[in-house]
Amino acid sequence: MSMGAEHQITAGFMPLFDSAVLVAAGELGFAAREGIDLTLHRETSWANIRDRIAIGHFDLAHMLGPMPLACNLGLTPLASDTIVPFSLGLGGNCVTISNAVWTGMAAHGAVPDLDPARAGAALGAFIRERAGAGRDPLRFAVVHPHSGHNYELRYWLAACGVDPSREIEIVIVPPPFMADALAAGRIDGYCVGEPWNSAAVAAGTGHIVTVKALLWRNSPEKVIGARKAWAEQAPEALAALLRALHHSARWCQDPANRGELAAVMSQRGFLGLPAAVQMPILTGHLRLGGGAELDIDDFFLPFDKAANFPWKSHALWFYTQMVRWGHVAHTPENLAIARDCYRPDLYRSALKPLGVALPGANAKVEGALKVATPVGSAGASLMLGPDGFFDGQIFDPDEIDTYLQSQKTTLKA
Repeated sequence: MSMGAEHQITAGFMPLFDSAVLVAAGELGFAAREGIDLTLHRETSWANIRDRIAIGHFDLAHMLGPMPLACNLGLTPLASDTIVPFSLGLGGNCVTISNAVWTGMAAHGAVPDLDPARAGAALGAFIRERAGAGRDPLRFAVVHPHSGHNYELRYWLAACGVDPSREIEIVIVPPPFMADALAAGRIDGYCVGEPWNSAAVAAGTGHIVTVKALLWRNSPEKVIGARKAWAEQAPEALAALLRALHHSARWCQDPANRGELAAVMSQRGFLGLPAAVQMPILTGHLRLGGGAELDIDDFFLPFDKAANFPWKSHALWFYTQMVRWGHVAHTPENLAIARDCYRPDLYRSALKPLGVALPGANAKVEGALKVATPVGSAGASLMLGPDGFFDGQIFDPDEIDTYLQSQKTTLKA
């Protein structure tokens, strides 16, 4: 324990670049400056993170955005009340496929532009061609059933006329094993956070076909999931950590710090991959495979556009997808649990003394902003958006029932 540390906090993380705000808080002194002795533990699967939170090994962890909802809705082996007082960033995922699938998609009009509608149409045509020839369905991996990856992959395919429950197979593979599973032919594609897409491209074994930042612009990904019991026992420690994470996130967003951040993340205890493989997520400049390269606006944001604010509308969108794909029943009780999981009140109370920009509301209509828009906020000015879904849908968190009905009808039963 460092001298003078008032708070001891133990946190878990997965070897993904979007753990950077938590890692940098520990490694670069932001936590220590707030009087926190922060101990970080690297895990190999999201299931481990979930279970170690439940049994109290971790006070909090780098978590998939929907995972705390799953914990609170009784979808996990060990019941655990988990809250989300902070978001670790927006975007950062890609969908990567094998070279063989890319060849098949290209024959149906796919081009390396990451356009979700064009890529989805080509993939759908290739899937139907394979089915017509009596071949096994393509196998796609996601990192966990209750993940943004599973829900965005399904949302994308469904909006493009492919039934993800019937026309492909979806399996669970931990992020660090994705690229190897693709290279070995165990899977045909996957949705994962960086750097595990760029790793397959660098190895010459995969093509990136679309990205989260284009499926739903400035959309939620990883969060801080904290044990509710711990948060209630140690409110000062949690508030101090949220301030440390705020300072860390702002540092991580600054382009002047990219080299230093990539060097920290490339260490063996974090990602254990060369710094060059971290650069795509930091710059938004992606190599797609086959020599193609593209710059993506807002590919990953650790701080800008209120990236750290735990919007209740983000939690509620995840809830609608959990309902849509049969993970949970839509009941007033479950809706209330989902709404109460993300805790902007804790974020506000911790950061108010710093005078930082805070949104005026706790939820927003998702998909309505076509361009970056200044919004009313307490403190400094705040830019949000664009936040459009690629299929033009709008999600109003006050109209959950209507949204769920519209989602049901997008696929013919």
